[in-house]
Amino acid sequence: MSAVLTSGGNLPLERAQLTVEVAAPKALDVSALLLGPDGKVRSDADLVFYNAPEAPGVRYTPSGIQVDTGLVPADVEKVVVTASLDDTQGTFAGTEPTATVRDTGSGAVVATFTPARLSTETALIVVELYRRGGAWKLRAIGQGYADGLAGIATDFGVSVDEEPAAAAPAAVPDDFPLAPPTPAPTQAPAPFTAPAPTPVTAPAPAAAPAPGRVTLDKGKVSLTKGGSVSLVKDGKPFLSSVRMGLGWEPAYGKRNIDLDASVIAFDAHRKELEKVWFMHLQGFNGAIQHAGDNLTGEGSGDDETINVHLQGLPPQVSGLVFTVNSFSGQKFTDVAKAYCRLVDAATGAELVRFDLTHAEPRTGVMMCKLVRMLSGEWVMTALGDYVDSRTVKGMVKSAAAAL
Repeated sequence: MSAVLTSGGNLPLERAQLTVEVAAPKALDVSALLLGPDGKVRSDADLVFYNAPEAPGVRYTPSGIQVDTGLVPADVEKVVVTASLDDTQGTFAGTEPTATVRDTGSGAVVATFTPARLSTETALIVVELYRRGGAWKLRAIGQGYADGLAGIATDFGVSVDEEPAAAAPAAVPDDFPLAPPTPAPTQAPAPFTAPAPTPVTAPAPAAAPAPGRVTLDKGKVSLTKGGSVSLVKDGKPFLSSVRMGLGWEPAYGKRNIDLDASVIAFDAHRKELEKVWFMHLQGFNGAIQHAGDNLTGEGSGDDETINVHLQGLPPQVSGLVFTVNSFSGQKFTDVAKAYCRLVDAATGAELVRFDLTHAEPRTGVMMCKLVRMLSGEWVMTALGDYVDSRTVKGMVKSAAAAL
């Protein structure tokens, strides 16, 4: 049976793998911080968010923050889950977000929490998972900040460009209820510099839609494994038709290789909606179209392409994972120069590119993913994760886990 928590309430966690979802009528950016015994991050890499989606035992997904307490490092005592408003001019006044903590495997609700009496806050510490006596517990917080995620980040030791004036909330004893949170003094948000675990070669624009976000405003973006780019241009979501081009060459001295490009569409609960591949060349009434199979990998340019009409996708489509498989059973160690690139279908301009820099002796690879945010924009993330599967049918479980 699930628990309904109030501020300061806590309960033991019997499950190791949990997902914390935070929902509100307004678009939110949900993040997590891994804190050591001193209440600070060990490094800036301990901030987990959409553009730096993984730390040991903690992972950002479009549906929430996933925590595997069994994989959290021993020198981490707390995992703090935060929420900030995507609209930097808005506040939480009249908008109480609800945190739902679920068992990741079964989806069963463990606990819910809705903070009360919010006003000028633009960011919240929502809940925390913490160690106590060798076990893990969950505590409802609801502590508000008026200077956005930058204020929270500064209090917990993440680098920011300027020092904000907000004071850190007082430590809360175990099993002691919190008083209603006192809003921090209103001030202009400090610009927040959030590091990504892997670099991207294009710098973030000065007028990014959210702090630390890389967009298309500076031109083509080249990604490395794990890097992300928000498909935003001139401050607006890029919703034109795009083409995902995938290419490869046989490795030196190897014979022609038959690889197949595919895309799997998922809903917000990571449930598969449709696969588009060489056996099923279009989906969603033509919103996704596969250009056909290439049997050799020879020739310059893209070997296979998949067109996606972003505005034509049904609203339930929240994630797309692009894969490449070796139908003939050859391994990716026999492949050279594999890449994927996102192209503006209207102009032919290359928007984003990701070149695989390593190979594994396996028959499938997840190249990248496109995830639709609550704001309506799409975010592309380079994956480069290998799987043993000769067709896209065997990639669904791994692709769902990658979202």
